[in-house]
Amino acid sequence: MVNDQIVNYLITWLCYGDEEAAKRVAYTADEKALETYDLIIVPNGHLGKDLIVPELTRPVVEQPAKDKTIIRTDIVYSAFFFTSRAEELLNPKRDEHGRFAAKDSMLSYKSRLLIPRLDEYARLILKQLNLPLPEEGFGHIYLTHDIDSISQYRHLRGAIGGILRGEWKQVWRSIWNIHNDPIYTFPWFIEQDSKVPNADMIYFVKHTFGQGYDYPQYCLRGFDWRHLKKLLRHNNAYLGVHGSYYGYLPKIKYSRMYRAHYLRCSIDQMQRLVDAGYRDDFTMGFPDHIGFRLQTSRAVRWINPKTYELTPLTLHPLMVMDCTLSNENYMHLDQEEAYFMCERLIEKVQLHHGDLCLLWHNNRITPETYHASLYSQILQFIADK
Repeated sequence: MVNDQIVNYLITWLCYGDEEAAKRVAYTADEKALETYDLIIVPNGHLGKDLIVPELTRPVVEQPAKDKTIIRTDIVYSAFFFTSRAEELLNPKRDEHGRFAAKDSMLSYKSRLLIPRLDEYARLILKQLNLPLPEEGFGHIYLTHDIDSISQYRHLRGAIGGILRGEWKQVWRSIWNIHNDPIYTFPWFIEQDSKVPNADMIYFVKHTFGQGYDYPQYCLRGFDWRHLKKLLRHNNAYLGVHGSYYGYLPKIKYSRMYRAHYLRCSIDQMQRLVDAGYRDDFTMGFPDHIGFRLQTSRAVRWINPKTYELTPLTLHPLMVMDCTLSNENYMHLDQEEAYFMCERLIEKVQLHHGDLCLLWHNNRITPETYHASLYSQILQFIADK
C-alpha cells in the first residue's frame, strides 16, 4: 500500500523541489479539494495497487475556475512508474546479459527515449501554478569514466596476447612506461574534461575478482593504480565503485557512488545497494540506446516498486554511453549521426535544467573508433552553451 510520504515526495519532486508549490497540489479525485488547493491531480487508482503501463500522452488539463486546475492524467503514477523502474516487474524480457534493454521497453516506441516526459509534466505543473519555469542550463554536469582496465599490455595475459599478435614493440613501450600504453588515456580525458567549467569528473573503479566478464582486474595495491589514483586526485576527480558483472558489492571505503559493470542492474540489485549503504547510483541508462531511461534528466530518489519504500538511494540518469552509439549490436551510428543525436539530448537536458551525465571509457579512445573526436566535439558544444 502506498503511503503519503511517497505521494508527497513525488509531487515535490515534480515541483522541482519547491515545497511551498507542492503544498498547493492535491492528489485526489475529489474536485471539492479545489476550495483548498490550486491544482489537483486525479489518481488512476493504481499507485500502490496493481501496476499498469501509463500512457505517455499530453495530459488532460481542465481549468474550472480562475487559477484552479484539474489534471485528469495521473502524472504522479507516471513519475513513480518510470523512476522506480516498475516496468521491469511487468516485462520479463532480458538480453543476453540479463539486462532490461531499450528494445524491450515501451520507451522504444516512436523515439520516446529522446524526450524526458516527466520533466515536461513538471513544467506543466509549474505553469499551471503560475510559477516561473526553471532557468535553462545544467543543474550538474557529470563527465564519467568506467575504468574497466588501466592498461592493455601491463598484465600477463595482455602482454602475451600482444606478443603473439606481433605487437612486441608496443608491449615493451608499455612495460617501460605506462603512459605509452594505448589505453592509458587518462591524461587526455583530464585535459578534455577541463574544457567544461564546473563539471564533476567521476572515475568508477573496479572491485572484482577478475573472472569472466570482470576480466581483467587491476591490483588496487599495485603501482599502476596508485599512480593513476594520484593523478586523478591531483586533478580533483571523484572516485566511484564500478560493481562486478556478477553482482558482488565491495564494502564501502572511499565512495558511496556506484555504477554497475555492463550497466547490469535489477530491482533486487538496487535494493542491495540500499542495504549496503550506497547513496548515488549512475547506472540508469539503457545499454542499447541513448536517452532518458527514467523519463527525466533530473536526479530522483529510488522507490522500490516491490515494497513501495522511499529509499535513500538517489538515481542519476545516464544519457549517453560511448559504445551505445557505435556498437553494431546497439545503435551502430556513424560519427555525424551520433553527434546529432547527442546534441539533441543535451539541448533537452539544458531546457529542463537537468543533470547531464555522459560515460566514456578509457579503452575506447583508439584510432579504430571515432570516440575521441566525438567526445571533443560534444564537450566543445557543452562548453559553448
